Amino acid sequence: MQIEKLRGKALDQLFNAILSLKDLEECYRFFDDLCTINEIQSLSQRLEVARMLREGNTYQKIEKATGASTATISRVKRCLNYGNDTYEMVLKRLYEEDRDE
Repeated sequence: MQIEKLRGKALDQLFNAILSLKDLEECYRFFDDLCTINEIQSLSQRLEVARMLREGNTYQKIEKATGASTATISRVKRCLNYGNDTYEMVLKRLYEEDRDE
């Protein structure tokens, strides 16, 4: 797990700050202050790539729909296949929330 290299008080503080956010509006405001627009878009793009890969879409279709490079798509696919299973966990939770609404 690569995150072990990053562990520390500063990263704990960041993650605890994110966990303290109460709703979507607070998330938008916090990330607007914390990140550049490009950084936020890159993060959301990776999650969308993961969703599309999970649904069985081709690299070409994902590249066209998201604008992600094949390198980004490959990285996300590698994480889906060999990572910490968190893309799967989060996408499952999001799907369950959408279904419940």
